[in-house]
Amino acid sequence: MRRVREVVVVEGRYDKNALKQAVDAVVVETGGFGVFNDKERLALLRRLAEERGLILLTDSDGAGFVIRNFLKGAIPKERLKQAYIPDVYGKERRKSAPGKEGKLGVEGMPPEVLVQALERAGATFEDGGGAEPGAAITKGDLYELGLSGGPDSGTRRAALLKKLGLPERMTANALLEALNILYSREEFLEAAVGFGMEK
Repeated sequence: MRRVREVVVVEGRYDKNALKQAVDAVVVETGGFGVFNDKERLALLRRLAEERGLILLTDSDGAGFVIRNFLKGAIPKERLKQAYIPDVYGKERRKSAPGKEGKLGVEGMPPEVLVQALERAGATFEDGGGAEPGAAITKGDLYELGLSGGPDSGTRRAALLKKLGLPERMTANALLEALNILYSREEFLEAAVGFGMEK
């Protein structure tokens, strides 16, 4: 399976599942229109764009283009690539009826079509023969470091967020997602110890 360097942004979890069967990539969901009012999600997308670049892969219907246009205005254009799926009429297997416009979304595309869409967008494909990804950062790690579940964990989390240049209002769950995208477990634990958060 080919590895994509950029972070790929899709609308929802079914799109994410379909893409993960086609390529080895970090895939982040917008939560559909939820991204319009989710400041944490938008801040995370901006940070990911800065660090690794984003590829936007939304459905080809009107709703997909509304989300795409919103993100085009929110992310620096030099850090954003556009991937498009073709207009194919039909319905996804899990649905009882086709969508409003009758088009298949990202989740309904075969893996080879998704790979082609990423290739046309200029995705950076890396050699898939590298080391296996390491262990993930867990909620247990955050708890042991005093970043969640403790009397002053909010204060400690705020200090870490500031040091790492992440949005200050991130919840523990949002922090966990961001950390697992931006850092290996070893890098994060090393950074946490450097900030006086001993495990």
